[in-house]
Amino acid sequence: MQQFLTILAFYRPFVLWSFLVNIAITIVNPFVVPAIATKLMLAVFVWFIAKETKAKRKLTFYKNLGISPLKLFSVLFIVDIFMTITFLIVIKEYV
Repeated sequence: MQQFLTILAFYRPFVLWSFLVNIAITIVNPFVVPAIATKLMLAVFVWFIAKETKAKRKLTFYKNLGISPLKLFSVLFIVDIFMTITFLIVIKEYV
């Protein structure tokens, strides 16, 4: 449970950007499969940026806590997909 909370702490700066991407996805193509594909591409992009920039130190920090980069980004992707699907369901219900 503590590792999950630590992973969520890593995700905190990305929540606003994720929400903005959710809004853009809803405007352009509000279906689940394209949303998941878009989020997957963005997760890979964020992983690449984190690996190649100064944010690499953060990955080392999480690795020292016993959280591999694959586990970190996999859990982030699952949490983000859950939020995206929930957002799309709520928007479709009210629009």
